[in-house]
Amino acid sequence: MDVRRQGQPGEHAYAEQPAVASRNNAMGGGSSIKVTLMALACAVAIVVLAWFALQAFGFLTQDASVKSNEYQAVFLTNGQVYFGKFSHTDSDYVKLTDIFYLQVQQSVQPSSSSSSSQNPQVSLAKLGGELHGPEDVMYIAKSQVLFWENLKTSGKVSQAIAKYNSSGSH
Repeated sequence: MDVRRQGQPGEHAYAEQPAVASRNNAMGGGSSIKVTLMALACAVAIVVLAWFALQAFGFLTQDASVKSNEYQAVFLTNGQVYFGKFSHTDSDYVKLTDIFYLQVQQSVQPSSSSSSSQNPQVSLAKLGGELHGPEDVMYIAKSQVLFWENLKTSGKVSQAIAKYNSSGSH
């Protein structure tokens, strides 16, 4: 027995009922919103994971050569040298804290001895006691840094800094 639905001329015998078609369209529209939201959530998750990965990679590479438990010497393009704790090497500026610098003592009166002019007195000075009263932090443009190096704890500068720190002069 043939159970085909008899319809109007031009209408297919297997056409869906109007209620069934509208229900299928409503479900299809809802699932496309779900797919869009899932895609958006995945994109946000990928961006967040990428940001964390870049931060972690930057952390591993930025200070890998800086020995944070030691002092560094920073040599600038203008001839000045500063000693301190070097950080933030991944930005346009490097940060130097706990800063010291060399101070050359020159006599006001000319000496009769020629040997004293050949061997000037050099001392280590702590940044902060100058007339303008700077804080003990310095931000130096990377373009002004010729090079930097880690200081050995057995070196004269490191020993002088350790002596200063242990004396309670700060």
